[in-house]
Amino acid sequence: MNSASSQERTEVVTGLDGHAVRLSTAQVEVNLVAPRLVEHALANGEAELDAAGALVVDTGQFTGRSPKDKFIVRNAATEAKVDWGAVNQPMEAAAFERLRADMEAHLAGRRLYVQDVHAGTDPRHRLDVRVVTEYAWHSLFARNLFVDAAAPHPDPDWLVVDLPSFRADPERHGTTSSTVVALDFEKRLVLIGNTEYAGEIKKSIFSALNMVLPDAGVFPMHCSANQSPDGRTALFFGLSGTGKTTLSADGHRHLIGDDEHGWSADGVFNFEGGCYAKVVNLSEAAEPQIYAASQRFGAVLENVRLDPVTRVPDFSDVSKTENTRSAYPIGFVPNASREGLGGHPQDIVFLSADAFGVLPPIARLTTEQAMYHFLSGYTAKVAGTERGVTEPSATFSACFGAPFMSRPPVEYARMLEERLEAHGTRVWLLNTGWTGGGYGVGSRIQLAYSRALVRAALHGVLDDIETYTDPVFGLAVPVRAPGVPAELLRPRDTWADGAAYDAAAAKLAGMFRDNFRRFEASAGPEVTAAGPRA
Repeated sequence: MNSASSQERTEVVTGLDGHAVRLSTAQVEVNLVAPRLVEHALANGEAELDAAGALVVDTGQFTGRSPKDKFIVRNAATEAKVDWGAVNQPMEAAAFERLRADMEAHLAGRRLYVQDVHAGTDPRHRLDVRVVTEYAWHSLFARNLFVDAAAPHPDPDWLVVDLPSFRADPERHGTTSSTVVALDFEKRLVLIGNTEYAGEIKKSIFSALNMVLPDAGVFPMHCSANQSPDGRTALFFGLSGTGKTTLSADGHRHLIGDDEHGWSADGVFNFEGGCYAKVVNLSEAAEPQIYAASQRFGAVLENVRLDPVTRVPDFSDVSKTENTRSAYPIGFVPNASREGLGGHPQDIVFLSADAFGVLPPIARLTTEQAMYHFLSGYTAKVAGTERGVTEPSATFSACFGAPFMSRPPVEYARMLEERLEAHGTRVWLLNTGWTGGGYGVGSRIQLAYSRALVRAALHGVLDDIETYTDPVFGLAVPVRAPGVPAELLRPRDTWADGAAYDAAAAKLAGMFRDNFRRFEASAGPEVTAAGPRA
């Protein structure tokens, strides 16, 4: 498919078992490199350049995911496998077909951008993905975030059609609004409409990988990963805003990836070829790697405000959203792994941004506790990550990534258990949230302290330090750690009012127990008993 500027042509995206999407358009731009895509984005009025040459875009009404608008087609491929509910909403096949036909008709006469990419750095488990977009900058986003395919796909595994200008009809298409993100696992097709938030492109492919990889014996994980110079791998599980990207971006370790990975019989591999970092209050001093990668030609900055004169980004400006983002190739990180592969992890860190301010800043987990907290996925939804979230609020997200997990959470938890037992992996719970009180009273735990605790854990320093058992949550907490105030390790001591801490801890413990009731039968008594004490 070569671009044609003067006459209308018809292109057919093939290789989808007869469920082709026909592109009838005046011009189809195929696999443009980053400079060409930047040129198109600027010429189309989609973006502007900042002082360092990064592409700056405004995503309009949608500054985060739209989870209530995501659907999976209910059919033979999904009926018995998908964890149906509020996260994975069903769409009837006939409604999806109407949506597909209407989106295909909507393509007529439009300029489109096509990128052929891979999802997955392990050739044995990757998906060949073709992304069709209306916006040049969305095509650049896909090129940055996925793995460069180097050549067009003759037969892609999945097709993503991303049309921000298309508005779904709830009555005709079975959607909840005019916005839609719909996956059909039989057609291997993703349809995205009425949102300019580019994150929906990659998140939809995460859902596809998290569905298909377990059948190949691969454990899909919503986590970042890095590796020490001597080959020791660590994983960081957590939702957006909890520190996955920040804490894995360690200048002393090689970055494997910052968002999702698979754990196969040979070790871990990155799903992506880039990073999608939150940049609210980004500074060169606190996060030098992310700052440097975001200030380069080819990076995409979402919803970041620029000085109108100097065109220097103001990362502290949250007038648009707190979910400001930078999308850049992982190669922009100097110490990134070229292969995107790592060995079996020696350490796993669960990240919980505790909005109540009662969890200890770090604790060592038993296998049963690891299962419990993996299924619980306690954290705080951080402002701007989803539509309507304006301040942190306590939430439970199974597997630390429920929005992207297509199967029942216990399936993923059993895969985790098998690997912990097989490889002797240590598991830590790290609170990157509040101390000295809950949100609005206490303060966020300093990043420097979180980094110090992670390094102490990964280097084995905490193995030889005495621990105490948290009386409410039953966690083994070190009594000291290098570079961290001792009182921080005893959360109750950081509160001005001990009785207020006790009340908040009891409240959170009750929330844990209430949430876990849905897992008690499938998880079993030993895992259930590993939760907070009565």
